[in-house]
Amino acid sequence: MNNYNPDVLSCLANLSNDEVFTPPQLANQMLDMLPQELFRSPDTKFLDPCTKSGVFLREIAKRLIDGLADTIPDLQSRIDHIMHHQLYGIAITRLTSLMSRRSLYCSKDASCKYSLSHFDDADGNIHFDEILHTWQNGKCIFCGASQEVYDRGEDLETHAYEFIHTNNPNELYNNMTFDVIIGNPPYQLSDGGQAASAKPLYHYFVEQAKKLKPRYLTMIIPARWYAGGKGLDSFRMNMLSNCHIKTLVDYNNSADCFPGVNIAGGVCYFLWDKEYSGMCEIRNSIKNESFDCEVRSLEEFPVLVRNNTAVHIVRKMLKGSRTLDEKVYSYSYFAIRSYERGTSKIERNDDVVLLSSQGKGYFPKRQITDRENILKKYKVIITYAMSGGNKPTQNGDYQVVSSLQILAPNEVCTETYLVLGSFDDRTEALNMCRYVCTKTFRFLLLQALTSIHITKDSFLFVPQQDFSKPWTDEELYKKYGLTDEEIAFIESMIRPME
Repeated sequence: MNNYNPDVLSCLANLSNDEVFTPPQLANQMLDMLPQELFRSPDTKFLDPCTKSGVFLREIAKRLIDGLADTIPDLQSRIDHIMHHQLYGIAITRLTSLMSRRSLYCSKDASCKYSLSHFDDADGNIHFDEILHTWQNGKCIFCGASQEVYDRGEDLETHAYEFIHTNNPNELYNNMTFDVIIGNPPYQLSDGGQAASAKPLYHYFVEQAKKLKPRYLTMIIPARWYAGGKGLDSFRMNMLSNCHIKTLVDYNNSADCFPGVNIAGGVCYFLWDKEYSGMCEIRNSIKNESFDCEVRSLEEFPVLVRNNTAVHIVRKMLKGSRTLDEKVYSYSYFAIRSYERGTSKIERNDDVVLLSSQGKGYFPKRQITDRENILKKYKVIITYAMSGGNKPTQNGDYQVVSSLQILAPNEVCTETYLVLGSFDDRTEALNMCRYVCTKTFRFLLLQALTSIHITKDSFLFVPQQDFSKPWTDEELYKKYGLTDEEIAFIESMIRPME
């Protein structure tokens, strides 16, 4: 009979989408990026400012115990030195503080006789302080949390994370200098909007960690920052222009890092090196735990093209081309909310036809916005949400676009749809639809998407075409000089349009 004795922290990593726990294997992959001499020095200090299970601190401790064997031969003296002078953590909840101490000290109470190393207080070097949000105009001034949602009683968790609720994080450790800051921060909080609405949090942890001026910083975070949006634009620009990011490891499918957990847009982890200045090695995760690696500039494009093969295709397609983001109309062009359905019968002589997710009805013309006078034209539209979400099918491919159709003159749509183009001639509108159906078009659109939403800016890699004629993939491959390998890559990633 086979004995099955899994690491409890591996099991915890599969529990929840809300606070994603880090599997030990992933923690060690991140630690492998660091110079290994750090684990052979008794002076190296490590901080996890958002510890949950304590896995990072535990795995670092293992490496230090081995690495310092010659420097501090006595095992207990070595353990005491590591625990008291090299490893520090800030828990995100009281429960995770207990869990982290149990992982690192083998006891939730660092002062008891069962602790691997004795401390004078129960916290040891892993502390948790229950703090409150600082409200201003209904939002927390530090993290943007909604007062309506998170101004709650003492019996409920505030999710006011200590590390990012201060202007000066140096005060948390009396200006201690850390060589390495590592962690897996909380990803988001509800912002009081609709059920799917949430405010990103992880970028605050990255920015706050940089204020401590460590030698190295590595964190695993959602990859949605590649394209910005929802408060991430400034963070994206800072990351892309940062010459200190030495390595970026990209996972298009979050389940490859966190089994059973779906994080839209995938995840990534990076190594920020204070002494490094140059281009970044980008590692794309592919099958069987292997990677495709290429050294390139993060700021080549306004958004990060995550895949190394895709970069070469994008470069060819953009050469001498104007792009479709100049032509696509802004979100909610007609200013009609998604819940509008219209009426079943015409009630006014100038009523227009309204397309909603439930079909067609009639809507007052006076209630629509038409800044660029396209009402009388043929409009090519798609749904604002990406087909199938930002997750590949079981075959590993994407459709990207759904509900592609043409609105006739005097027809409009709710904000559920995005208007791609308008034409006086229906044939040109049909030819644009054929372009959208090509795998080439949808592949280029996919390169700018890290969430389920398709916006005007998502088309910055899609070249404009002459719509007096239809387009096929074969014509586009030839026009832009794609190689057989590049064509095969597009064909494998994009499924035929339904």
